[in-house]
Amino acid sequence: MLTRPSPSPTGPETGLLVSLGAWTWLGTAPDGQQVAHVLLALPPGRHGHDTPEAIEARIRHLAVCLGGLVRAADPVPDLEGRLKIIGSQVLLTFPGARWGLRLPTHPRWAGLVRDAGRAALILGLDPLPQSADARRLDAYLDAAITADRLLFGFAGTT
Repeated sequence: MLTRPSPSPTGPETGLLVSLGAWTWLGTAPDGQQVAHVLLALPPGRHGHDTPEAIEARIRHLAVCLGGLVRAADPVPDLEGRLKIIGSQVLLTFPGARWGLRLPTHPRWAGLVRDAGRAALILGLDPLPQSADARRLDAYLDAAITADRLLFGFAGTT
């Protein structure tokens, strides 16, 4: 008996990728090892249809496109081949999307990604302005982790 393959999720639209805010930093894992981190979040809506629920739905779609990111309490998946290193730049790729997202990099951060072969990928379900500085980012992360409003995965290099 022949079965029709299940449809794969379509990649994120270019408009979604362009509107994403991206932040990178070095952090420490529970075992004391340094870990490169990436946070992706959408800015607050500018239109009536950009409700918090619509923003969350877009981020959840992005999580599915990436291969399934999870809440903090769940086992964190390894998403192989999502990061591409091109010279000193790091690109986050999305299956089904024509374009990737160039991440903000610092030489130490990019070097850690190159050496470790991966970065912790975090998606914020609540809006965050692209202009958020380190203080605002810390407050956002503290509130989001407390409210279980983050999704996690490890993005691996190719």
